[in-house]
Amino acid sequence: MAATAMDHDGGGDVVTPGELLGNSLTLVAGRGAYAEGRSVRASFTGHRRIVPPAPGSDDQRSTVEVVGHKAHGAVPQPGSVVIARVTKVMARMANADIMCVDSKAIKEKFTGLIRQQDVRATEIDKVDMYQSYRPGDIVRAVVLSLGDARAYYLSTAKNELGVVSAQSIAGGTLVPISWTEMQCDLTGQIEQRKVAKVE
Repeated sequence: MAATAMDHDGGGDVVTPGELLGNSLTLVAGRGAYAEGRSVRASFTGHRRIVPPAPGSDDQRSTVEVVGHKAHGAVPQPGSVVIARVTKVMARMANADIMCVDSKAIKEKFTGLIRQQDVRATEIDKVDMYQSYRPGDIVRAVVLSLGDARAYYLSTAKNELGVVSAQSIAGGTLVPISWTEMQCDLTGQIEQRKVAKVE
């Protein structure tokens, strides 16, 4: 029945995250969509649906939505606060798997990228990715935008963002001792991290 409604609305095209849905001058971003400049893009994989404006509405733009396929569960949007697990660290960026969006569990797999310039707000040119994150670290970050290859650009450039949980080289739990250091509870060894301020 839902498929019939979508066909009736002239939609039904399958779209993927970041795909262009239309121009914000003629379309309003509804659920499953977001505006980026004058572009309206899809937040996740699903079917595009156009909803005409309500009769007598001041705004005569139609609303575009993405519905159906895999549209269940939380979806990252620009500005969302996410919890992610770092999977790979390179010289200029770190990869992470997003686990929670705005404190809600997700059902789809979303990948995040933390670029060198988005690690912290100060001394950006001196950021060392290997002293900011390690694979396995759990980080709190904010979504900047949908980046390349269906990965979301993430930022930890605020005091409350960064590593919230990590394991030491020795296998112990790392405890924050400053904004840039964490200490192993087994050996006392100090490791460098971009630490999230404890609330």
